Amino acid sequence: MFHSNVIDQTIKKLRSQTANLLTLLNLGLGGFATLVAINGQLNLSVILIFIAALADRFDGLIARKLNIESDLGKQLDSMSDIVSFGVAPAILLYQGVLHSFGYPGLFFTVFYIGCGAFRLARFNITESNGFFTGLPITAAGCLATLSYLALPILPSHLYLFIILILALFMIASFRLKKF
Repeated sequence: MFHSNVIDQTIKKLRSQTANLLTLLNLGLGGFATLVAINGQLNLSVILIFIAALADRFDGLIARKLNIESDLGKQLDSMSDIVSFGVAPAILLYQGVLHSFGYPGLFFTVFYIGCGAFRLARFNITESNGFFTGLPITAAGCLATLSYLALPILPSHLYLFIILILALFMIASFRLKKF
């Protein structure tokens, strides 16, 4: 009897933390993507960012499906997203191309991260109404990461424009329907 009660409680605790564990996986992958980009392993960084996007997609789905959404989960998700889709793609593009522009490349890299943080903070203080305001950071980060793959064919100066536009789209006031 005692063992079955302990097992039931353990299963309930694990179930309640499933989404948060996926969110932490997202964070870990973003941190790892950042560090490997700093060390010059840019292709590995791309892969890790895209895997982080999958973890980010599933953490919210699982939280809603299991009815375990929480304020803690929302905050943890935003902190993970700033690492995985703010810092990691910015460092990837900086290491891949933007470093060659000196201070302007450095400025736009930090500007992108700041706009991503602003976008997430704004998201966290607004009521969910079925719409996103501005480009979600996950989409911006995936687009920035995807643009890295075009590095051999796009002129390098275009990346200053790409990172600036993505940053401005994140803080813009247009509305996108959630899917």
